Amino acid sequence: MNMAKASTHDPRLGARSVSRKLALQAMYRVQVNEGPWQDLITEFSTAEDMPRADREYFDELIRGIATGRDALDARMAEWLDRRPDDLDPVEHAILLVGTYELVSRPDVPFRVVINEAVTLARKFGATDGHKFINAVLDRAARELRPDER
Repeated sequence: MNMAKASTHDPRLGARSVSRKLALQAMYRVQVNEGPWQDLITEFSTAEDMPRADREYFDELIRGIATGRDALDARMAEWLDRRPDDLDPVEHAILLVGTYELVSRPDVPFRVVINEAVTLARKFGATDGHKFINAVLDRAARELRPDER
């Protein structure tokens, strides 16, 4: 069975997209107003979109990114032309979510990770930010998932 094709009918995919959007918002928020990751989970539990999200996936993204942020930034720095801290906060948040998924969620195809990140960048990022996000995550996927191509 072709897993990529089968997963397109998975109802969790739409919910995971909402989880990624909320994780982007939470990671943006923590960049402009530092605080414990547990507070993000509590704060976003009442977000308007949370009923449509995959709550477990959102919680995993927040916990995984927040507790592994230094390591994620170090990995990300390999694919960037600047320090992660010098990135626009929206782009940084999107790249944290995408990098986390590429590193920690091999069950999510790299193309899905990139497409979801580009979609978020088009919606929330700067005018051509999606091109930057695509290029960085494509470099990341080549290194992290060479057998998936």
